[in-house]
Amino acid sequence: MAKAIGVDIGGTGIKAGIVDLEHGTMASDRVRVPTPKGASPQDVLDAVRTVLKTLDVHKSTLPLGVAFPAIVKRGMTLSAANVSKEWIDFDAESFFREGLGRNIVFVNDADAAGVAEVRHGAARDVRGFTLLTTLGTGIGSAFLYDGVLLPNTELGHLNFREHESVERWAATSAREREELSWSEWAERLQAFYSHIEFLFSPDLFVVGGGVSKNAGDFLPLLDLKTPIVPAIHRNNSGIIGAASLAGD
Repeated sequence: MAKAIGVDIGGTGIKAGIVDLEHGTMASDRVRVPTPKGASPQDVLDAVRTVLKTLDVHKSTLPLGVAFPAIVKRGMTLSAANVSKEWIDFDAESFFREGLGRNIVFVNDADAAGVAEVRHGAARDVRGFTLLTTLGTGIGSAFLYDGVLLPNTELGHLNFREHESVERWAATSAREREELSWSEWAERLQAFYSHIEFLFSPDLFVVGGGVSKNAGDFLPLLDLKTPIVPAIHRNNSGIIGAASLAGD
């Protein structure tokens, strides 16, 4: 059984696991540590070392993929919405490769989730345009057309009403911060999804992130022309996608 390691770095938590590449499923328990306050590069690297040691794969030769919440081009992180500004224009892939002493694949976290869902999840064998969003500390997005990823879309940073970015108003963190009910939050999601539905006319919406486990509490409240479904791999999509890309 071919395996790889996936690490998913988020605004609030860093998760990791071993992935069965053939089936796109977890081949180990998922381990998690809180994202260090401030999320500076060195502190995040130290936290990644911790999860790899907890998994007992810190000396493994399995392929390793790391998913990160930023625009990622040729290993460089070009944005930093929910992490330290030190990540902007930072050679993150080389930093992790040197810090971990091994080769890695470094990718945007929502793009990793999209790869997991198009290869082994809710977007598998879907023709046309699938638009995946991850709802968490922010809002990530992945564009998938006939199974092919168009990387580094950032729909969570659309300017929206008086808010700098729509994710400040509609992400899971906004629901928790403002103690919104599911129906109150769904009204905000309705505005967001209606807007991007008009802009992009997708054939399918897939909703990932930790809150996708509660999809029954809010997805039925949305009124869209486009089918909208939860990610099959829920909050493991980033781990599975990162590992899948590393195993290519």
